Formats: sequence, structure tokens, C-alpha cells
Amino acid sequence: MDTAALARSFAKDLIAHRNKLAGKAEDAVRAEYSLHQVAGALDAQHDAYHKESTTVLGHWHGRGADGFRHNSAKLTKELKITGAAGAAAEKVVAHVASTVDSGHTAVQRLVDEYTAQAKQVLDAGVAAGTQAALMRAVGHAADLAPRYTRQSASTLRHVDAELKAAAKKLQELRKDLTHDGVADKTVPAKAVSGRGKEIVHAARKELGTRESPPGSNRNPYGPTAAWCSSFATAMWRKAGVKIPVLPFSGDVYRWGERNGHAYGKNSLHEAKPGDVLIFGTGPQNTSTSTHIGIVEKVDGNRVTMIEGNSGDAVRRNTHTLSASTFYGGVHP
Repeated sequence: MDTAALARSFAKDLIAHRNKLAGKAEDAVRAEYSLHQVAGALDAQHDAYHKESTTVLGHWHGRGADGFRHNSAKLTKELKITGAAGAAAEKVVAHVASTVDSGHTAVQRLVDEYTAQAKQVLDAGVAAGTQAALMRAVGHAADLAPRYTRQSASTLRHVDAELKAAAKKLQELRKDLTHDGVADKTVPAKAVSGRGKEIVHAARKELGTRESPPGSNRNPYGPTAAWCSSFATAMWRKAGVKIPVLPFSGDVYRWGERNGHAYGKNSLHEAKPGDVLIFGTGPQNTSTSTHIGIVEKVDGNRVTMIEGNSGDAVRRNTHTLSASTFYGGVHP
């Protein structure tokens, strides 16, 4: 008789509690890592921007300096708020990940302790050699399970309460994370399509993602190659755009031409969140079509974009909306 298997059969609820906590622990660790990546990328972007703006101001004197200083301070503050929110969210998830992990460990200990004790009781019943002794042992082993299950249920309730509290805190931080002052405030809501919002939302979630190892062009969006275009088309596909992953930005423009979605350098004013803008002079080859990014915000002649393969990572950059920079764009 496999007394260990028989003991485990009495502990189905106990084992279910353990498995549920294992799943929660895995989810929490993934969330913690993701938030760590985002917060780190935002802090790096903040530090780089502050350094560059300080350098410029150190060599620039005149009427334009005050305006630049004001805008620089505003953007620096906005990036810092976002980075701080990301770091706070990371701490919330780290705490709950630790709680879940501790709960899982505690319930695993209960499973091991119960199984060992029940097996010992059953082994003694088998050794006694009588049907009556075995039945008494089975009854004793079954009676042991509820006490351990009550303890595991209590641990599970505690973890669930911690998860609910963490979810509430994360919800409070959500505005800072998704409406960070860089997001579009100037384009009327009716001008931004639902698909455009979906694309921007998907792209924002990827901020901070890096190729691995650095310099290898290995990325999660397409083949091992320059991947700015793979990233852009992968984000479009997430929002339901029927486009293949295209590693070359010129092919994205040609796709737009074939489907009536492309616009040239004289129509850059058409750019809206969710569009792509393509750097260079034309779609002929990689020398003329050099880079691509997803439009996040248009503010006058400034465009904020989320770009894959920008310094080996997904980053947010701001450019002048100029024909000298972009040869065209494509609506999703």
C-alpha cells in the first residue's frame, strides 16, 4: 500500500491552497520585475534629460533661455513624478510578493508536516496486520487533515487580504503611472481613435524593455536585427491592426501606401497618437529609411514618440515635427 499517496488524498484542499499560493507568487514576482524595469528606465531618462538640459543652459544665455529653463523644469518634474510612482508601485508589489512567498512556504510546511504524520499513522496501521487496525489508522489520518486545512485556509485569507490592499494602492498610483504629464493633453478626444489609444497603451507598457544582451539586437518583438520597426508593428498587431511584423521601416510605409494609410512629409500635421512616423528621406532602403517610432503625443510642432531600439531599449523621445526629420507617417 502506498501510504504517502493515501495521506495526500486526504489533503486535497490543503494541496489546492498551496498550489493557489504558488500561482500568486509567480504572478507577483513577474509584476515586481516589470515595475522595476519601468521605474529604472524612467529614472535613467530623468537623469539623462536633467544632465543634458543643465549642459545646454550652462552655455546658453539670452531671451530663449528662460523659456527653455521653464519647460525643462516642467518636463523634469513630470518624469520624476512618473519615476517615483513606478518606484512606489514596485515597493507595493515587492511587499505583497514577499507576503505571498511566505504564505506559500508556510502552507508547503503544513503539507509536508501533515503528509509525514498521516503516513506514520497509516504505516503503523499496516504494520499491525489487521483490517480493524488499518481502518482505525485511515480514520485517524482523515481526521488530521481538517486541522491543517484550517491553518492553510487562514494563511490564504491573509494573503488575499494583502493582495486586495496592494491592488487598492496600485490603483491610487495608476494615474501617476499612466497620466504622467507626458501623455497627450492637447489633442481633442475625438481626434484620437480607440485603436490609437490601444496602440499607445501597449507601447507605454513596453517602456524600459531592452535587447538582451546589449548590442546583440536580440529583442522580444521580431527577428534578431535592428528592431525599431518590429517593435512598432508588434504594438499595432496587439491593437488588432492586420499587419505583419515588418523589420524594415520602409516596408511599413509601403504597407501604408497600399492600404491608403500613408502620408508624406508635407502632411505631417495629420500625425495622431497611435500613428508611426518614419525618419529619413524615403522608403527605398535602410540608408534612406533609418528609424521609426509610435506617436504618443503631438503638441504644435513637437511630437513625443515611443521608439523601439532607441539606445538598445524602448524609450520615449521628443522631436520637432519636421520634414527634415521625417519623410512620412502611417495611420494604423
